[in-house]
Amino acid sequence: MFILSLTYTAELSEVDRHIEPHMDWVKDGYDSGVFLASGRKIPRTGGIIFARGTRAEIDARVAADPFTIHGVADYDITEFAVTRTAPGLEALSQ
Repeated sequence: MFILSLTYTAELSEVDRHIEPHMDWVKDGYDSGVFLASGRKIPRTGGIIFARGTRAEIDARVAADPFTIHGVADYDITEFAVTRTAPGLEALSQ
């Protein structure tokens, strides 16, 4: 399991210019079964994505994010082993 923490490196007006293609990229992550949860940070300084796959797959996916391509966000990627979940979230440990 991975936590992808992205932080905006540009003004929000510049980030917003790329939000639609970024959201298409996010949708593709869900459609492919890689992304499990996502959302904006509060305050709006970036976002968080829970993802699964190999490190190479995650790195390739992050490199394809329009936010990465256009240099408006940086990613911090943390891998962790899910050892316990709340009831109903057992699929996260697969």
